[in-house]
Amino acid sequence: MPGLVYVVDDDESFRMAIERRLKLAGYEVVTYPSAQDLLDHMPDAAKPGCILLDVQIPGLSGPELQTRLIELGSVLPIIFLTGHADTVTTVRAIKAGAEDFLTKPVSSEQLIDAIERALARSETSRGQQSKLDSLRALVASLTPRERQVFDLIVRGKINKQIAYELGTTERTIKAHRHQVMEKMQVVSFAELVSIAERLGLRDPKKM
Repeated sequence: MPGLVYVVDDDESFRMAIERRLKLAGYEVVTYPSAQDLLDHMPDAAKPGCILLDVQIPGLSGPELQTRLIELGSVLPIIFLTGHADTVTTVRAIKAGAEDFLTKPVSSEQLIDAIERALARSETSRGQQSKLDSLRALVASLTPRERQVFDLIVRGKINKQIAYELGTTERTIKAHRHQVMEKMQVVSFAELVSIAERLGLRDPKKM
């Protein structure tokens, strides 16, 4: 699977060796001498990719960069590289969502395996993100009144209850409901509820 690998390591000879190795394997490679350098030139999230990140780099450390990227909303999987495995750091990084933790020197086979898994995950999360963005756009296309009806439908309210709550007739609500289903491109109540749950729009406290 072709993809972009972003290598962050302060050791220039290591960066060059890894870049050469990965390019031979068919990957596009971008290298950074520091975590700050990557933050200053943020990776292109539109392409499937992953970050190969040294744990101990001067300035912002690998795990600190991981935290910063999560805060910035990056979904690029991170593979950590370390000269000496430290269980506490490893566990913390994995819990925070790191794809893998490799100890230097790393074999080409081990490295490529980890990158392939990371790129597959990157592709999946990009697909999910794209689907969520499409669903959000559909919700955004609803008029303010249709959005009120949508919110009440997914909370399990029937037309009569919605009409009472919004101070209108059942017939009007029926028409709005039809418009909501059409705009949301669904044919069943269950599909509508599923969309609301995926987008976090179904507040259980109001059920």
